[in-house]
Amino acid sequence: MAAPWVNMEWLAFDLETTGIEVQSDVPVSFALVTMRQGSVLESRYSLVDPRREIPEGAAAVHGISTEQARTEGMDLDEAIEEIATRLVEASRGGVPVVGFNLSYDLTMTDACCRRIDGRGLVERGWAGPVLDPLVMDKHLVKFRKGKGSRTLGALCEVYGVTNEAAHDAQGDAVAAGLLLAAYADAFAEIADVPVEELYRAQGQWHKSWAGEFSDYLLRNGKQGFSDEEFEWPIQVAASDTLF
Repeated sequence: MAAPWVNMEWLAFDLETTGIEVQSDVPVSFALVTMRQGSVLESRYSLVDPRREIPEGAAAVHGISTEQARTEGMDLDEAIEEIATRLVEASRGGVPVVGFNLSYDLTMTDACCRRIDGRGLVERGWAGPVLDPLVMDKHLVKFRKGKGSRTLGALCEVYGVTNEAAHDAQGDAVAAGLLLAAYADAFAEIADVPVEELYRAQGQWHKSWAGEFSDYLLRNGKQGFSDEEFEWPIQVAASDTLF
């Protein structure tokens, strides 16, 4: 695990979903893409039948209709089991899971796992590591001007990364991997950090950012973050935190 993470194999992961509620919404597609040094070695993509109507707002973003998901998608539980199995296998092999705002995808997967048999990803054997360019960006570049300046699309533009299929699970997974590779070139201070050390550091970076942003919200009369929102990369109860 002491090898530089930039030279390792990565498993890029992304979901397109029925909505943004990580504990109750579900996937409508997923991608698991094996990458090394910016090249795609293997890719697994599938539509998923969410067993519910896909809201118009969500369908407008990812382009997947309820009819298409029901007709062409795999069973929801089977999809979650496949995703969880791949994530656990990666973890046991020391392969980092890579993605943009992975707390969203991992927490939703974890919640879906729990609904199947009561076991989340950690109980199934997953223990990281995770590499998330969004968490890194919030730490490495404290201020970015403009609303939406930290979206995947915006950061890809900053670092010269082309997303061939934005808001598509496979396109976004690959783009996140390419963005991470660009960060290794742009920020020498993280390029040679052992992957487990960088994984732990991201957990602390997220907590620090969440605390500062939650305080900002409270100062402006808005609701601060819940305890779960301070956790990363999976939003779990305080007694089960990973760091």
